[in-house]
Amino acid sequence: MNPAFRIAAGGIHSECSTYSPVLMQLEDFRVLRGPEMSGAETFAFLHAEGVHVTPLLHARAVPGGPVARETYEALKGDFLARLEAALPLDGLYLALHGALNVEGLDDAEGDWVTAARALVGETCIIVASYDLHGNVSPRVVDGLDIFAAYRTAPHIDTRETMERAFAMLASALRDGVRPGIAWAPVPVLLPGECTSTQDEPARGLYAALPGFDARPGILDANLMIGYVWADEPRATACAVVTGTDRLAALAAAGEIAGAYWVAREHFGFGPVTGPLAEMLDLAESATTRPVILADSGDNPTGGGVGDRADVLAGLLARDFRGALMAGITDRPAVEACFAAGEGATLTLSIGGSLDPSSRPVETQATVVRLDDAGTARERQAVVALGGEGGITLVLAARRRPYHDLADFHRLGLDPAGVRLLVVKSGYLSPELAPIANPNLMALTDGVVNQDIPRLASRRRAGPQFPFQRDFEFTPAPRLSARWNEGGA
Repeated sequence: MNPAFRIAAGGIHSECSTYSPVLMQLEDFRVLRGPEMSGAETFAFLHAEGVHVTPLLHARAVPGGPVARETYEALKGDFLARLEAALPLDGLYLALHGALNVEGLDDAEGDWVTAARALVGETCIIVASYDLHGNVSPRVVDGLDIFAAYRTAPHIDTRETMERAFAMLASALRDGVRPGIAWAPVPVLLPGECTSTQDEPARGLYAALPGFDARPGILDANLMIGYVWADEPRATACAVVTGTDRLAALAAAGEIAGAYWVAREHFGFGPVTGPLAEMLDLAESATTRPVILADSGDNPTGGGVGDRADVLAGLLARDFRGALMAGITDRPAVEACFAAGEGATLTLSIGGSLDPSSRPVETQATVVRLDDAGTARERQAVVALGGEGGITLVLAARRRPYHDLADFHRLGLDPAGVRLLVVKSGYLSPELAPIANPNLMALTDGVVNQDIPRLASRRRAGPQFPFQRDFEFTPAPRLSARWNEGGA
C-alpha cells in the first residue's frame, strides 16, 4: 500500500431516548483524545501496512436522554479542530452509534458527518461503523462512501464491526476502487427486545447477510432495526449496502428491506415476558435459581433513566426473600450511605432522584458495603432491606448498568448464588444470560418502555408499523448522492 495514505479516526457514540427528561452533559461522556484514543483497547485495530493513522477524538456515553446542545457543540468543535489539523487526508473512519439525539438539533450524526465532509473534501473516503439500533438519514448516507453495522443483538460483534469498517477503508485506498452506498428505508420501528438476533425471525435475516456480501459487486450488507424511542423524523428501519456495483447494491438493499417488511408481524419477545406483578408471581414460585428479572422500561443501556423503584416496591410489598437488585441510580441515597458508614442503619428515600415521574420508596436500610472509585459520581453503596435474608440493593451515584459479572464481583456479590437477580435490562447481556434460570422480562414503566404502539409519535414520518398497520409498502432502494453522481 502506498505509504502516503493518511487516515484519521474519531466519532461520537450514544443512544438517546427523546422521552427522557434528563439531558446528558459532558461529564457523562468518556472522551478519548489523540494518544488516549490510540492507546485504548477499543481502537487497537487502527493500523494497516502503509497507512498513517491519526486518532482525533472519540466520545462515548452510556445511553440516556438527549445530549445538551452545549455539550455536543463542544465535542464536535474539538473533533473538527483536530480533524482540520490532520489534513490533508485520504480516508476518515467515524465510529458512531446512530441514535444520538441533541436538544434542538435533528439528526446529530448527519450533522457530524456533514461537518466532517465539509472539512476533508470530496476526494477523501469516509467510512462509518454503526450500531444496528441506529437511525440512518439521507445526510448520513450522502456524506459517506462506506457503511458497516453490527449484526448481533445483544452486541457481541462491536469490535468486529469496527474492524470490518476500517478494513474496507484500507482496502479501498489500496485497490483504488471507490465504493458507494445504496439504501432502502423500511417503515418499521421495533424495539431491540423484539428483534434479538438470538431469536427468529431476526436470526435468519441476519444470518443471510454474509450471503449478500459474497455477491459480485457487494462489500457489506446491513439491516438496521433503528431506535424506536427517538420520536424524530429520521427514525426508521432500513437496509444499507456498501458495494462497487450500483445495480447489485440496489438489488441487495431492496431484497433485505423487503424481507424485513414481510417478517414485521412475526417478531416477539424471547424471554418469558409480562406485567411486573405476573413476573414477580413466577419468581416467587420458581424452584430454580437464579431467576433473573429484567426491568425493561428503565434499562440504562437502552436510554432509560435508571432511577425507578417500581420493582423494588413490588419486592418489598411481597416481603421477598433472597433478592439481589442492581441497581438504582440515586446519588443522594449513595451520599447518605457514605455519611452514615458501613454497618449503619438509616431511613432512605430510594429512586426518583432524576425523573420526576418516578416514585421513590422510603424504607429502612443497613449499609453493607461502600465502594469509592475516587470521585463522588463513581460511588456505589450496597444496602440490605427487609431484614436478614431479604433484599440486597446496589445504589449508584451515576447512571449505569450492571450487566457484567465484574460489576458484581467488585462489590463482593455473587449473582449466580441468589434466588432472584433484578437488573435494569431488556434482553440480558452475554454474561448474564447463561446463568439465568430462568430469564423473565417485566414490562415496566420508564422512558424505554415496551408499549411501542402507545409511545407518543408526533415527529416520526408516517405511516410506520406498528404505530399504523393498515398500509402497503414496496421497497424503493436508492443510491447515495455521492454514488449517484459518480463520486468524486
